[in-house]
Amino acid sequence: MTNPVVHWELGAKDAAKMGAFYGELFGWKIEHNAAMNYRMVDTGDQGLGGGIRQNDKVSMPPYVTFYVQVDDLQAYLDKVEQLGGKTMVPPTVIPNMGAFALFTDPEGQMLGLFKAG
Repeated sequence: MTNPVVHWELGAKDAAKMGAFYGELFGWKIEHNAAMNYRMVDTGDQGLGGGIRQNDKVSMPPYVTFYVQVDDLQAYLDKVEQLGGKTMVPPTVIPNMGAFALFTDPEGQMLGLFKAG
């Protein structure tokens, strides 16, 4: 099984402002999910959709990352740690969608894992 890139994400200090910026800049359709305080980005029928996340931690800097689909989040996080990376966010349920986790590679780049559910 290959592990495809299935989603990208911007972590923003002001997600509403960034949603308006990217929507206007690229003509993307952006829907705000108030319950999750998350903006789903529809880039059209030729691109990979993504999201804009409101950073809820003051210390968390803005970021851009992508999510790779896997079949077992914890198994991949264990492998990340064995290979010199670090778990940043443990497996976390996304209601009615699946679950995700975030990690950094040995150079500090943050990437996401996603498991459909």
